[in-house]
Amino acid sequence: QVKQFKGNAQTTCWDHPKMTELYQVLADLNNIKFSAYRTAMKLRRVQKALRLDLLRLVSVVDVFREQDLQHGEHVMDVVEMIHALTGLYERLEEERRAIVVNIPLCVDMCLNWLLNVYDSGRNGKMRVLSFKTGLVSLCNADVQEKYKCKQVSGPGGLTDQRYLSMLLYEAIQIPRQLGEVAAFGGSNVEPSVRSCFHFIISVVPIRSAQINNLSH
Repeated sequence: QVKQFKGNAQTTCWDHPKMTELYQVLADLNNIKFSAYRTAMKLRRVQKALRLDLLRLVSVVDVFREQDLQHGEHVMDVVEMIHALTGLYERLEEERRAIVVNIPLCVDMCLNWLLNVYDSGRNGKMRVLSFKTGLVSLCNADVQEKYKCKQVSGPGGLTDQRYLSMLLYEAIQIPRQLGEVAAFGGSNVEPSVRSCFHFIISVVPIRSAQINNLSH
């Protein structure tokens, strides 16, 4: 069951009090003029608030494997999410013994954020792909390493337009939730997907022609 919190006026609120404070801080960043910098600052604040800046990608992938979170279209419930997040933060506590990690608070905050991004209607359900994309996006790793972390692929480890659409759709939900989706072309990812595959198709014949020319 998804947690609800009581506000100052005894109104029901989906957000943890600490998450409400975080969103107030994020709102102050709207004064930053350039959207790329503004989005980056917001993401960094979220990352640090959730302590995901301390969590290595290899640890995240290990926990995904241990929790058998390998099927992107499988739907998780809140209990499964809490179990997986608890495993992640317990791993963080083991690896960063010099840092105090409030595991219950971290789990509550991270679950709160993931639900805000991927389950704003609070149905208490989320695809594994959504869960993994959110965590990989904000964990501690170089962008190149995150790109290499396979999220969606078909048979043989290859991707197609459907799989790429799924991944881009999940990724764009993060700036959307921060109010920054317009700067990234909106929520419609299909033009980007078509452009990507058109580029691939147009390049291959050119390379083949070049190889043929070299063989003569």
